[in-house]
Amino acid sequence: MTDSVAIRLRGLTRRFGDVVAVDGVDLDVMDGEFLTLLGPSGSGKTTVLRMIAGFERPDAGLIELGGADVTRVPPYGRDVNTVFQDYALFPHMTVQENVEYGLRVKKVAKAERRERAQAALESVRLDGYGDRAPSQLSGGQRQRVALARALVNRPKVLLLDEPLGALDLKLREEMQVELKEIQRGVGITFVFVTHDQDEALTMSDRIAVFNAGRIEQLGSPTEVYEHPATPFVAGFVGTSNLLEQAAAQAVLGKPGTWSVRPEKIRVIGTDEPVREGEHAVRGTVREVIYVGMSTRFVVDLEVGGSLMAVQQNAEGSTDLGHMRGQPVLLVWNTRHEYKVAD
Repeated sequence: MTDSVAIRLRGLTRRFGDVVAVDGVDLDVMDGEFLTLLGPSGSGKTTVLRMIAGFERPDAGLIELGGADVTRVPPYGRDVNTVFQDYALFPHMTVQENVEYGLRVKKVAKAERRERAQAALESVRLDGYGDRAPSQLSGGQRQRVALARALVNRPKVLLLDEPLGALDLKLREEMQVELKEIQRGVGITFVFVTHDQDEALTMSDRIAVFNAGRIEQLGSPTEVYEHPATPFVAGFVGTSNLLEQAAAQAVLGKPGTWSVRPEKIRVIGTDEPVREGEHAVRGTVREVIYVGMSTRFVVDLEVGGSLMAVQQNAEGSTDLGHMRGQPVLLVWNTRHEYKVAD
């Protein structure tokens, strides 16, 4: 990733009737960056992607690609390619022909078409698959063909609109790792849209968290997860505990709304010692949930409200169901408290 800007958005706005889908978004995407636009349905992330691609016209604002104003430039005049959840491969063409298709439309010579298509297939680890039909491929392989078809045009920016959404969980997780490795290998700027926070945390250099048409936080996965800027980000990215107002005053001795991630909290007996620099709060275990690698505890606090704690099952699958209804202490280091609102 370099320090030059691949995409610059300023005051980007899009309305659909009375609904403001995108509300004055400012954003710089750097060359060679993997940036994810993350948010729930209706948050504006896909509309921003479509405006960058040229499929939607903004009602106000500026879109620059590589320093050039493309706000009113049609999609075919922009040096970007888009990969959708629906791979849209031509079933009557081979993999090689599918990848070559865009070059053929541009009247690139046959020898160069073949060479560039083979290089694109190699970049997505499908060397040797050129003669196959799309129907002979797995879902993950078809997605990689769609990616190769976009990469063969050598765009400055690749836009990806929930491209892994149709895959099953195991394949989706494998493709997350592969897609990041491919992006690092080709060095192209990727702008990736998803509503899946785990996907965003896994793949991104930076994440822009969208809510109600605006960016609530922009930062690295670590920054967004460990230091959420707002209650919305704390609740949407991963699982978070919020201590608000009276509960914050009672537990922490300070006002405002504070976030503590569940994995930062230890569940101990009421007579066990608390370490220096830790906060402790009394509660009763309401629920114990075994989820394989970890166990989740939902604890009702004496001061009101509840918190969730997560314990890794590192020592084997011990059934902790007997802890339901038991009094406990929830303990965490004060450095893991993060203020998200006044």
